[in-house]
Amino acid sequence: MKHLVLAAAMAAVVAACATTTSPTGRKQYVAYSDAELNQVGAQAFNEMKAKQQTLSGGQQSSYVQCVVKALVAQLPADWQSLPWETAVFVDDSPNAFALPGGKVGVHTGMFKVAKNQDQLAAVIGHEIGHVYARHTNERVSRQAATSGVLGLLGAAAGARYGDGIAQAVTQGGGTLANLGLLLPFSRTQETESDEIGQRLMAQAGFDPAQAVNLWENMIEASGGRQPEWLSTHPDPQNRISSLRQRAPTLQGTFQAARNAGRTPRCG
Repeated sequence: MKHLVLAAAMAAVVAACATTTSPTGRKQYVAYSDAELNQVGAQAFNEMKAKQQTLSGGQQSSYVQCVVKALVAQLPADWQSLPWETAVFVDDSPNAFALPGGKVGVHTGMFKVAKNQDQLAAVIGHEIGHVYARHTNERVSRQAATSGVLGLLGAAAGARYGDGIAQAVTQGGGTLANLGLLLPFSRTQETESDEIGQRLMAQAGFDPAQAVNLWENMIEASGGRQPEWLSTHPDPQNRISSLRQRAPTLQGTFQAARNAGRTPRCG
């Protein structure tokens, strides 16, 4: 019975999803339209700006806008046409993010870690990579599918063994799904965004080798961290190794951008 319920649930989930291909060629399944996620992203961004202090104008805001503009100019035309918007949040944590719909936020604490425009481009390029690769859509689609399947399994177990067993199946299954499905999937997204972001920065005329320096600065600033298998992000040393190996392959792209006059002067 359990296997039949699982098969039916997965069939319904797959039927509701569309197949897309990420910028790196990876097959993706998404259940929501870009327009839906863009609307959610814009709403979330407005709520964050309403609740948190932001810088209004000034050098740091102009700095972020300059970097974002240079990176977005290397996206396909339909992605460039999004209503891109930036905000600098007054927050000492070294963090940045991008939301569907072209919304980019940078914490003031990031400027202590990203020590030049190339390093800031590495951070923002990575975050834009999440948007460009539809990672939010992919993530929420997968989480919705997992929650739906676990709910059906719990109902099936409850009908046969009682409510206590149903709760155990749902909670235990959620833990296993989180560790065995959702978190590894998120690491795949993070690694993919590293690749997209590093390529974008090279195309925009930022030095792709500076992505390595940025993450070395992040390690120094953050100190210890939890094991990779319990994290949504790749291990920092593994990430740095991949960025370092990729940087020489992007030097030709970087030099071509400079030769074409793409020489950002953001700060």
